[in-house]
Amino acid sequence: MLEGVDGDTGFAIRLALTLLAGAIGLFLYTRQRQPTQSSGGDGKKSRDGRGKRRGKQAADKDSDESDFSDEPDRPLQDSDDEDPGAALERLPRVKLEHEIIESDEMCRRARQFYENMNRRRTVRTFSRRPVPLEVIENIVRVGGTAPSGAHTEPWTYVVVSDPDLKAQIRQVVEREEEVNYDRRMGTVWVKDLTVLGTDFSKPYLEDAPYLIVAFEQTSGIRANGKKKHHYYSRLSASISTGMLLTAIHNAGLVTVTSTPLNAYAALRDLLDRPDTEKAFLLLPIGYPAEDTTVPDLVRKPLSDIMVLK
Repeated sequence: MLEGVDGDTGFAIRLALTLLAGAIGLFLYTRQRQPTQSSGGDGKKSRDGRGKRRGKQAADKDSDESDFSDEPDRPLQDSDDEDPGAALERLPRVKLEHEIIESDEMCRRARQFYENMNRRRTVRTFSRRPVPLEVIENIVRVGGTAPSGAHTEPWTYVVVSDPDLKAQIRQVVEREEEVNYDRRMGTVWVKDLTVLGTDFSKPYLEDAPYLIVAFEQTSGIRANGKKKHHYYSRLSASISTGMLLTAIHNAGLVTVTSTPLNAYAALRDLLDRPDTEKAFLLLPIGYPAEDTTVPDLVRKPLSDIMVLK
C-alpha cells in the first residue's frame, strides 16, 4: 500500500492511520458503554434514587419481549434459579359445559352485547357514591377468567379504598405526570391529548370509591421454592384487564384507563408488591358524577377494523 513512499512520509502515514483506527475504536467503545436514555427524558439521575429504579425498569422492559422473539427456533433459556422440578402430572379432563344457541338468538345476543359495550365511555369525573365491595370482587373475578400462557395467570389486582392511600397514590402520579406533560411526552403527544382536555391533574384518584392497580407477574414460585417463569405475562395480563374493563361497564360503573408514565415503580413500592410484579394500569372505578360530560367521539366503522378473507 505504501510502496514508493520515502521512509519519513511512510512512517507519518502509518502513524496517522494508527491514530485514526484508535480514535474510531475508542468512539465505538464509548458509544457501547453509554446508558440508553428514553426519548424525551433528561437523562439525569434524580435525587431520590429514581435513577437506579429507572435503570432497573429499562432492564425489566427488555425482558418484557423475551417471549416475542423473531427467532422462533431459539429456545427460551431458563435462569439459574429456575428449576422445573419433577414432571407435572397431566390435569384430569372434564366435560365442557357449553350451550348451543340457535342462529337467530345468537345474532340477537351479539348485537345486544355490542350495543351495550358501544355505550362504554372513558370518564374522568366520579361521584363519591359508595359501591358495594361485592361488585368489585366479582369484577376482579371476571378478569381472573382470562386465558394465560401455560395457565400461569400472571396478574395481581390491588384494590384500594383507603382515603389516605388514595391520596398518596394521587400525589405520586401527579408528581410524575406533571413532568411527563412538561417534557417527557413531547410536543406532538401533548397536542394529541389537547382535544380530550386532559392534563397532569388527577382528582378522580381520590373521588372514585375504588382504585384498582393492575400488576403483571413476570414470574412465580414453584412448590419446591424455585422460580417459575410466566409465559407471555404482559399479553396475558392485558387480556385479563380487557375482560375486567368489560365487567366494569356491565356492572353499570365507569373508569378511565390511566397509564401514569414513570410512576409504576413508586406505586409498586407504595403498595408493597414484590419486584416480580410490574404495575401497568391504574383504574379508578365508581359512578359518574352528575355533571359528567364526555368528548363527542366517533368510533371507526367495521370496515376500518375488520378484514374478511
